[in-house]
Amino acid sequence: MMLEPKTWTRELKTRARNLWVLKMLATMGGIAIFFYAYFWVMRHPLSAVTVMPAIWIDGLVAFSPQSFPLYASLWVYVALGPALAKDGLELASWGAASFAMAVIGLGLFMVLPTTVPHPAIDWSQYPSLAFLKTVDVSRNACPSLHAAFAVFSAVVLQRQLTAVRAPRTLLACNALWCLGIVYSTVATRQHVVLDVIAGAVLAGAASIVYVGASRMPGRSEPVDFAAPRSSYS
Repeated sequence: MMLEPKTWTRELKTRARNLWVLKMLATMGGIAIFFYAYFWVMRHPLSAVTVMPAIWIDGLVAFSPQSFPLYASLWVYVALGPALAKDGLELASWGAASFAMAVIGLGLFMVLPTTVPHPAIDWSQYPSLAFLKTVDVSRNACPSLHAAFAVFSAVVLQRQLTAVRAPRTLLACNALWCLGIVYSTVATRQHVVLDVIAGAVLAGAASIVYVGASRMPGRSEPVDFAAPRSSYS
């Protein structure tokens, strides 16, 4: 009797079950430590705060309080990468790249604190955003770590989904989710476009660290791009 070939859904479930306790603790602990450091740095800048300039692209992005759920969804999105890590090395690679990105970003916030221009908006009309503005006073503007973690997570998920030959529709959803989060950082007026660009550059550097660590000697994970994809694509 022939065994049923593995499908991409079964492979993702296998990945999610592997080391799930370690993954959960690493993700929750990492996010908690990050937020502690983020707000500590916000309260202890080493120089005067600079207002980031808005450019012409900012004028094309209308204020959208409805984009707040997309903004908040980052913390679900960012947890998918470690959750779907194949093994300990991939999880460690994700952790090392995330740590490096956070340290660089927080270091810049402390040495060169920045904020966004104050928009003429009555935040009391938007309770969710008013709470966000009260908690996060937007002094950690450039680079946007919100955008950085969204772009980095997109790269991680793209590699993981490609490795299991997930359908193209799922790859497209990954890209759209990332773009939606990046858009929301500007649409909620938490960041300006220059913050987002700087965050994307930081994510690019972190992605190089992640990919390099994942390709350490002795590890191989060939992907046959010529093989047919799932019929669900």
